[in-house]
Amino acid sequence: MDLYDEIETDASAGEVVTTELHYSPDLLVKAFALGPGAVVDPHEHDDQTNVFHVLDGEVVVVRGDEAETERVSAAGVAAFDRGVPHGARNEGGDVAVFTATMGAME
Repeated sequence: MDLYDEIETDASAGEVVTTELHYSPDLLVKAFALGPGAVVDPHEHDDQTNVFHVLDGEVVVVRGDEAETERVSAAGVAAFDRGVPHGARNEGGDVAVFTATMGAME
């Protein structure tokens, strides 16, 4: 089932809007709409890998507490191992949308 239409993309300047697309004990998929200037602060998941899929626009992906950044445009992907700090920010003038898929990997 296509869940793209479920994503809330109406984000104002500086606002982060999230939509939970899927949850199971093994996997969580959330969508993030970042208004211009919005930031998802670096954070980490000790027991989960995390993969960002940029769907619309461009985000600056942060890895390691701001130590490393990379611009990722739609349809780009950025992956983070367990315990690696990561975040994102929108430096553009339009809303940027990405999903974050988090799962425990053995």
